Amino acid sequence: MTGPKPVRLGPLDLLSLGLIGIRTRKARAALSALGISIGIATMVIVTGVPASSQAALRAELSNLGTGLLQASAMPDQHPPILLDPGAEARAGRIGPVTAVTAVANTHRTVSRNTRTDPAVGTAVLATRLDLIDVVDAKVVAGRFLDATLARFPTVVLGAEAAGRLGITTLPTGAAPPQVFIAGRRFTVIGVLGPVPLAPDIDRAVLVGWDAARDVLRFDGRPTVLYVQANDSGVEAVRAVLPATIHPEAPGLIQVSLPSAALAAKRATESTFSALFLGLAAVALLVGAIGVANTMVISVLERRREIGLRRALGAHRGQIRMQFLAESVALSLLGGVAGAALGAAATVGYATYQGWPPVVPPVALAAAVGGAVLVGIVAGGYPAIRAARLTPIEALAA
Repeated sequence: MTGPKPVRLGPLDLLSLGLIGIRTRKARAALSALGISIGIATMVIVTGVPASSQAALRAELSNLGTGLLQASAMPDQHPPILLDPGAEARAGRIGPVTAVTAVANTHRTVSRNTRTDPAVGTAVLATRLDLIDVVDAKVVAGRFLDATLARFPTVVLGAEAAGRLGITTLPTGAAPPQVFIAGRRFTVIGVLGPVPLAPDIDRAVLVGWDAARDVLRFDGRPTVLYVQANDSGVEAVRAVLPATIHPEAPGLIQVSLPSAALAAKRATESTFSALFLGLAAVALLVGAIGVANTMVISVLERRREIGLRRALGAHRGQIRMQFLAESVALSLLGGVAGAALGAAATVGYATYQGWPPVVPPVALAAAVGGAVLVGIVAGGYPAIRAARLTPIEALAA
C-alpha cells in the first residue's frame, strides 16, 4: 500500500508562500528592497542619461551639418607651409563639395585701447563673407560683415574674444565700441555666439578680406579652409582635398572632421558612465547582501513554521522553493521600483538639459532580470538551509 502523494505547489501557491514573509515583516522587507532598488536605479540612469545625451548630439550634428571639413597646413613646419590664394577655388571644384570658405591669420594683435595689453590668445582673422553660413555661426549682437563693410575697418568678435575684450553686447542708439589692431581703430559691428564646429572662430576677431589686405597689409593667402560636402561624399572629398589645395606637399596638409571631434568629446563621457556603472554594481552587491541577510534571519525566525510544514507533509523541495520565491519576490519588488525610479530620473534630467529623453528598453529588461538573478543568488543559501531542517530540529528550536 502506497502512502499519499505529496501535493504539488503551483506558481500561484509558491508566490503566495513567498509573499508571507514580506507581508509580515514589511519594514525589514522595504529596507532590503531599498538596497536593490538603489543599485537598479543607478544602472538605469547611467545607461539612460548617456543615451539621451547621444540622441541630443546626433540631432545637434544633423542640424549643424556632418559634412563640414577643415583643412589647414600642419603647424611647426620650417619653413612654414603656405596655401596659395587659388586653393579656395580649387577646393570648390571637387564634385561633392557644396560650399567653401576661408579664414586667414593676419598675425596681428588686438587690444581694447592703446593703454591696455593685447588680448592673449585672440587671433585677428581675415574672413570671407559666407563664413557664418558654412560653419553655421549665429550673430547674437549687431550684424555680420557684408560686401560694403568688409572694405572698411570693421570687425566681428567671436564669443570668447568678445569676453576677453569686454564687448559682449552693442549699445542701441549710441556709437559702437572700437578696438585697436596694429595701432588702427576698428569698429565692432557684431558679436557671434559659440560655434561648436569651428571653435577657433570663438577666439578670433574677424576682419573683412579686403580691409585686411588694404589696412593690415594681409598677403591674401588663406590659413584654414572650411569645406562643406554632401554627407555621402565626405570621405571622398577628405581623401583628395590635401592634394587639391596643396599639390606640392599634400602630406603636410591636415584635414579634420569637426563633427567627429565633437562626437569624440562626448564619447569621453563613457568613461564616467563606466565608473558609475561600477558604483551601481557595488550598490547592487550591497543590496544582495542585505537580501541574503534578511533571508537568513527569516529562516532562523521561522524554524517552527518550517517544522510544522514539514510535519504536515511538505518536502524539502517545497520548503526550498518557498524561501527562494520569497527572496526573488523581494528582489523583484526592489528591481521594479528601482527601474521606475531610474527611468523617472533619466526623463527628468534629460528634460532639464533639453535633450530627448531616451530610456533603453534593454536597460529596463536587464534591470529586472538582474534583480531576479540577485534574488536567486542571495536566496539560494538560506533556502537550502531551510530545506535541510528536519521537523524535529525545527520544532525543537
